[in-house]
Amino acid sequence: MNEALPDVPEVRVVGLPQLTSGFDLVERLDLPMHLKVHGPLEPMGGEQLAQLAESINLKGRGGAGFPFHRKLRSVADAAIKRGVRPVVVVNGSEDEPACRKDTVLINRAPHLILDGALLCAEALGARMLVVGVTRESTQRSMEAALAERGLSNSRRSALRASVQRNPVRMVTGAAASLIRSIDGGPAIPPGRKSSASQNGVGGAPTLLSNAETFAQLAIGARIGPERYGNTGLYDEPGTVMLTVSGAVARPMVIEVPTGVPLRYVLQLAGAPPVPQGVLTGGYHGKWIDAATVNEAIVSRNSLDAVGGSLGAGAILPISQETCPLGESLQVAKWLAEESAGQCGPCYLGLPAAARGMEDILNGGGPAALEALKQVAKNVKRRGACSHPDGSAMFLESTIKAFTDDLAAHVLGNGCGRPVEGVLPLFEGGRAPTGIPGGESEENAASRQKIYVDWTLCRGHGLCADILPEVFELGADGFPTVAQAKVPRYAEAKALRAVRRCPALALRLEEDTRSQAPSRNLPVLSQGRGRRALGR
Repeated sequence: MNEALPDVPEVRVVGLPQLTSGFDLVERLDLPMHLKVHGPLEPMGGEQLAQLAESINLKGRGGAGFPFHRKLRSVADAAIKRGVRPVVVVNGSEDEPACRKDTVLINRAPHLILDGALLCAEALGARMLVVGVTRESTQRSMEAALAERGLSNSRRSALRASVQRNPVRMVTGAAASLIRSIDGGPAIPPGRKSSASQNGVGGAPTLLSNAETFAQLAIGARIGPERYGNTGLYDEPGTVMLTVSGAVARPMVIEVPTGVPLRYVLQLAGAPPVPQGVLTGGYHGKWIDAATVNEAIVSRNSLDAVGGSLGAGAILPISQETCPLGESLQVAKWLAEESAGQCGPCYLGLPAAARGMEDILNGGGPAALEALKQVAKNVKRRGACSHPDGSAMFLESTIKAFTDDLAAHVLGNGCGRPVEGVLPLFEGGRAPTGIPGGESEENAASRQKIYVDWTLCRGHGLCADILPEVFELGADGFPTVAQAKVPRYAEAKALRAVRRCPALALRLEEDTRSQAPSRNLPVLSQGRGRRALGR
């Protein structure tokens, strides 16, 4: 069970299509068909583009919901002050098993995304455009779209455009992870928080947003703010792309105007008439109960008001016949495995939280519940990226939403219902690598191996404290492995483990067989030049 969704599930629309226009005609809109369906698009001045984004209240559709016009102006200001050409990045790294809206858009309407990205690149005077993807299908579609437009990564091009393929992992979709990978590093957060608008790709100001956001901008630029505002709510105009899965008859991606009742969307997908609960916003989102579903409409503000979250647009109902805590435990384990392994709140806290949920299900009683609450509290706002925060929010929401089931497990003998595995996860709980050739990110990036000399090891355990990505202590207190590859991001910690081993039982050696080929990074063209927001 917990089967992952296909890259391109069924696509439906409520009302008149905007982002999905032409989907009833062809499987993929190539450039000629794209122009037939949507028509040509004229360049816009920079300030005009920012005003358009503000007038249609365009916010990022990747989860955070940051106002796009503020991001656009911030990048422009930073570029002007520093005299540096900015970079435009489309984040198509949709690596949550329950989300497919961006993947559908890249596979079926790539030119609509490029329209929005190219509008921004022209307005900002950018010389580099990068589209981040993680799947073979999205890589093929976007590379074909760039070729259809005559765009390439050639140094002689006025705008260098390329596709950056990263592994399929939850943390890959973070803005900092994508920027780091474009710069030649691993696709994991760098461990320090910084603003892409100020210091992004190559240190240049970078406009980064997800694929749907750029597509929405292209729609707004074509039809204008007045027509755009005729669809959906007054304060959140336009349409929203949702991925509906879980306990439904037909998992689908659906384009709906804001303001549509959430229960209607669930009915279209064949959800239970009275779901036990609905997870909104995906695996970094929040649960709402059956009564709340009848009050909610599809909008960011409405879902926030009822305790839910629009997030990345994932909607997952579960039926009355399944154990909600057991279903959530499967997700909690997956979230723990998706850690980048760089900070204690993530690589220690999330597995501890999953074990806490499991303890509750196994009859751990009130003590297990209090322990889980404490772990979730300790994880928040202490990680190197947003993954531990989102995971903690999911766990806290689970405890809050299913109080009756929680009481049955904590105070009794359990709820008596099975775990059906209706929430989609990647096979085996791990994401496919996404790297051509089938290597994992860790193996692809490894340059060193660490070895344990058993004749010297005395079981002090410092190696497991310093390098938990590699070492785990067995019941006898000794490491459970004799040799292991070191993830590239953990090489500094591996060296520290070697130096601090009291028995001098560790050594590092270069693993020449698995060294990744070097990559020539594009050089940013600097200096003042084309307009940035008309200034």
